[in-house]
Parts: sequence; C-alpha cells; structure tokens
Amino acid sequence: MLARPSRSDSMEATAVMERERLTAELAFTETATEPSFVVKIRRRLPDFARSVNLKYVRLGLRSGGLPSPSSWVPLALAPPLLAAAAYSFARLGLIGVGAAGVERLHSLDVLTCVAWLATAALLLAVYCLKRPRPVYLVEFACYKPGDEHAISKDGFLEMTESTGFFNAEALEFQTKITRRSGLGDRTYLPPGIQARPPRLSMAEARAEAAAVMFGCLDALFAATGVDPRRDVAVLVVNCSLFNPTPSLASMVVHHYRMREDVKSFNLGGMGCSAGLFAVDLARDMLQANPGCRAVVVSTENITLNWYFGNDRSMLLSNCIFRMGGAAALLSNRRADAGRAKYRLLHTVRTHKGAADECFGCVYQREDGGGRVGVSLARELMAVAGDALKTNITTLGPLVLPLSEQLRFLASLVLRRVLRGRGGARPYIPDFRRAFEHFCVHAGGRAVLEEVQRSLGLGDGDMEPSKCTLHRFGNTSSSSLWYELAYAEAKGRVRRGHRVWQIGFGSGFKCNSAVWRALRDVPPVRAGGVGAGNGCNPWVDSVETYPPKAYV
Repeated sequence: MLARPSRSDSMEATAVMERERLTAELAFTETATEPSFVVKIRRRLPDFARSVNLKYVRLGLRSGGLPSPSSWVPLALAPPLLAAAAYSFARLGLIGVGAAGVERLHSLDVLTCVAWLATAALLLAVYCLKRPRPVYLVEFACYKPGDEHAISKDGFLEMTESTGFFNAEALEFQTKITRRSGLGDRTYLPPGIQARPPRLSMAEARAEAAAVMFGCLDALFAATGVDPRRDVAVLVVNCSLFNPTPSLASMVVHHYRMREDVKSFNLGGMGCSAGLFAVDLARDMLQANPGCRAVVVSTENITLNWYFGNDRSMLLSNCIFRMGGAAALLSNRRADAGRAKYRLLHTVRTHKGAADECFGCVYQREDGGGRVGVSLARELMAVAGDALKTNITTLGPLVLPLSEQLRFLASLVLRRVLRGRGGARPYIPDFRRAFEHFCVHAGGRAVLEEVQRSLGLGDGDMEPSKCTLHRFGNTSSSSLWYELAYAEAKGRVRRGHRVWQIGFGSGFKCNSAVWRALRDVPPVRAGGVGAGNGCNPWVDSVETYPPKAYV
C-alpha cells in the first residue's frame, strides 16, 4: 500500500506551485515626464528542472519499471529444477537393477526426477498465468462531421454576436481569444448551436451524440469486419458533460443490438483526459477476460453545454471546444495480433484531486446570473504543469533508456548533496530518445507551446497536436486520436515506433498511454479508397498541412 503524503509534503508542493505559477516580464517605456516600466504577468508551466520529486521516480519503478517477484521468480527457478531433473535422469543409466537396495535407489531417482519435472512445470505454468496478456489496438476511427456543420472563425464570432446573449466586453474577449486560439477556419459545431435561435434540448443533444458515436463506430466496424452483435465483449464510453438516462453506452448497445452479456461502462465528468482512463479500464477488463475484444468510444457533447453568459472564466470553452469523437477496437486475441496496428505498453494515471486548487481549477457551476458553464481558474497552467511533472516523472523509469535514467538520477543525487551551496540543475531526460511520436492533448495554443518548451520538444514533435487544434479544434478526450491519425495520414508511423499520448482533464488529472507500432501504416491519399481511409479524418486535408502559420 502506498504511503499517504504527509501534510508537510502537501504544503511544500503547494509552495512550489505558488512560486512557479507566474513569470514576470519587464517592459521599459519612456514618457514625456519620466521613464517608467510595466510588469506583465504571464502564466506558464513550472520549470521541471527545479522541482523534481524523487518519490515519483520510485513510484514509476514500483508500478512497472521493476518486474514483480510473481513474474520473474518462477521463471528464474525453472532452469535449476530442470537441471536437477536432468541430473537425476542421467543417474538412472548408471544404476543397475539387481539387489533390493539398488532397486530401491533406482526407484528413488525416478521419483526425484518426476518431482523435479513436476515442480518446474508448475512454476512455468504459474509464470504463464501471471504474465500480463498483450493488449492490441486493432484499429481506431475518428469522426469527421459533414460540411454543413463547418464554421470559420469569422462565422463563429458573427454567430456569437447574433445570439444577443453577450455584452460588449464578453464579445471583445471572445474575439481576442478566437484570434489567438490557434483554431483554423474549418472546425465544426453541432446544428443545435448554430441554429438561430439556438435549439437547446435533450433531443438535439442526443442527435449530436448519435451522429458522432455511430459515425466513428460504423467506420470502425466496416474497416475491421467486426460484428458488434456478437464480437464485442467490453464497451467503454466516456463523455464528460452529457450523461443522459439511458446512458450513452446503452445507446450504443441498443443501436447495434449488442449481446446481452456485454460488459458496458459509461464514464462521466472526467474531463479531457477520460479517453486514456477508458483505455486503461478496457485494458484491465481484457486482462481479466481472455480471448475478448473491447470497444472504447471517446466524445464530448456541446449542444447542452454552451455557455450564454458573460463570465470570462467560462467563455474560453466556447472559443476552443468543437464537435468530434473517436472509437478504438482493442483486443487480446492472438488472431488479432497479426493485423493490429499497435500494442499497448504502459498506462500511467496521475490524480491531483486531493488538493483544493487542483480540484477546483476546472469547475462546472452557475455564474452570477444562474447560467451554467465550466469555469477555468487562473491557476490552471500551474496545476496542469504540476500534474504533468508528476506523470512524466513516474513514466520515465518505464520508457527511458538506461543511460538517460542514470544521468537523471545522478543529477538528483548531486543536487541533494549540493543543497544550500548553490545547488545544481537536475538533468531533464530527453524523451525524444524514448518516443518517435508525441500526441499531446490539443487543449489550446498556450498549453501546447508551454508543453513544448518544458519538455524540450521540436516543432516536428508538436506538429500533430498543433495541426489537430487548427483543423478540428479542441475535441476533448478524442483529440489524442485525431493526432495519431495525423501521423498515420502523413505515413510517418513505422514498425517499432513508440507513441506517447498525454491527456489533461478536470479533477485535476494527467494521464499517459504508451503504444508500440506493430507494422508500417501507409499514408492516406486524398480521394483514395485504401484500407483505413474511411477511419482517418485527414483524408481530404492532410496535403494542406502543416499550415504556414497556426492562426
């Protein structure tokens, strides 16, 4: 059992977060009377090099960096037992059968040989049963809305003004955010939001959910040949803000007439990181149920969650969230190993909800006028950075080359030795030596830029995330699949490549999933009919990306 963090540790973590929350920039100006300066406060992610906690390194080692005794002890003991059995068997040829004593010795050696072999067979059986079953990603599909749902930035601002719900300050704020958001002119909104007046009803919300979920599921089942009525044993659906009765998972079961013993789960209220929660849950179900297939559906619903008030902390979501969703087929069946695209290697989940500032930084509430919206606190960047720091420190021992781990640990030891004498900056591992592809949740332009700066990633590493934000906007938990689809569409995924998916969400949570490509994924062609083209949303636009500027 993990030890509960002490109050002093919590206070220290809070103090570190407070110190790293703001960065001051000085701008000197000259006036007619006297010189002056302006202090500009910019919120940034923490500097990971100055606040790495060693306990998270130990957590990573315990959670998978070091094999458990149940996995290596049986395998280590089996060879000596087999050698002992072979020795006993060899002795049989040296013992003749004649006298009664010799005959008893002969029988004893036979029993000893059988005992050694039985014990070795038992240990090997325990090893095979305790060994985790491989989980494969056979295929995934992203939903691409029709052109009738498309909206440009100017169209969004015109729609916002025409509603009549926003005052001048709110309109000016949304204009400023939209121009700097990193979204392009071909994102999508549901018809209920674009209608004049808006059609905000359960019927419209259900229609949006059905269009997104069934759209990507139809493409997934067509590409894989899976019959949802008999071949799907586990179903996990995640949607944070729209949770009707019957649930979205029940909508899927009803629409496809799935089997009566399907194990269905509906995850709600878990924010933009819920997609990786769903993958982790599906993996656990596959570990417990051999020979099964699982379907994961990740989406968000906009129709009933549009904010029509003037609170600035709630207006940001209107400017960046857009319509989208994705579905993935996971399997532990050997028959699917040959055609699967990826194998799931690791999942790491970090939950900072025990701290007040983390729990309340993304919060659904009413504003002063009673209008419901999702409020984003000023501390969001600092909270996200703290969660990311914890997550990557835990993930490091699982994925980094040994040389990077040794340099990182040596720098930590040196820093502790030199504490109080100026200290030393810890070595920040180069995650580009562990991964070929990075899929960072497209939560916003500022978030992506700060993650890139903090992890030392290049423009090419962040290209899938920035292009996804530009082309489709923030589609919540499904954005990670749009980003992986972009890398596939460009033909960049090769056998053996490793993919790192990083998701952030309310609570506050940061989750990671690591995949290894099992085969080369061919690029998609505009207007092509190749395998998988129907699952990839970039078919008609991949050749125009990346843009010259993300504006």
